[in-house]
Amino acid sequence: GKHRIVIPCLGHFKEEYEKVSKLYMNNKIRTTKYTLLNFLPRNLFEQFHRVANLYFLFLVVLNWVPLVEAFQKEITMLPLVAVLTIIAVKDGLEDYSKYKMDKQINNLLTKVYSR
Repeated sequence: GKHRIVIPCLGHFKEEYEKVSKLYMNNKIRTTKYTLLNFLPRNLFEQFHRVANLYFLFLVVLNWVPLVEAFQKEITMLPLVAVLTIIAVKDGLEDYSKYKMDKQINNLLTKVYSR
């Protein structure tokens, strides 16, 4: 059958632990969707999959054409920018709370059975 090697990460076993632990995947829980680097592009990508946001983007782009311009260009951008900002802040706060919960779970002490 399969065997599992368990090496305590203590004192004189530290070098051996580091050598062996590189061979295995870690078991940390990660439920977050974003990182600091991919938050803005990924959030915008997800938001523009909503039909309403695409419609407002179409109106903004259409208003930049001089023949079709109904309002000032900046005024048509306000609803879209406001909605995108509010949803991005909400998504960021939700993801941050998931990050804090993951960190708390990953740092829990566990008991290991030893004969």
